[in-house]
Amino acid sequence: MSRDYREMLQTYDKAAKKDQKMKEAVSFVKQKLDSAKWFIDAIRQRQNTLLRTMSSIVERQREFFITGDDSKLRPMILKDIAQAIGMDISTVSRVANSKSIQTEHGIYPLKFFFSEGIATDSGEDASSREVKSILRDLIGNEKKDHPLSDDKLEKMLNARGYNIARRTVAKYREQLNIPVARLRKEL
Repeated sequence: MSRDYREMLQTYDKAAKKDQKMKEAVSFVKQKLDSAKWFIDAIRQRQNTLLRTMSSIVERQREFFITGDDSKLRPMILKDIAQAIGMDISTVSRVANSKSIQTEHGIYPLKFFFSEGIATDSGEDASSREVKSILRDLIGNEKKDHPLSDDKLEKMLNARGYNIARRTVAKYREQLNIPVARLRKEL
């Protein structure tokens, strides 16, 4: 805020003779100063919320930020961050929408760091990105004359300790833009 306006307000307050026009000027300046203070406070609060949100995301996804390997992303939902920073889920959602973070490994939208978890045999949760990465590798290494069906992929993932259903395998395969087994077959 300009120091001139504050000085102007102090000058008006100290003036001995106050006519109607001066009172209107003082009222106008006070209103504008209050508005500016409110705006500055709102920006500070927004910065604080963004900083707290990002600190919590970085803390939870430390492995990713160190390695840049998206299979290292841990399952995390908006609710996890909201609880960690003591704010509402809708606030975290607004912070995460249309904002990005620049890292050593590239620029990522904040939404990139949120994913559902899949239970493993060890009782931990694995990120859906981790499962998609393994799924991509399995399909990439399959025999082209005998591609793996979603059913076989499900069994292979289950054997690796990921409790996943066939329909989830199909959903992830579609999200990866990988066609069904019969369309992947090469002679």
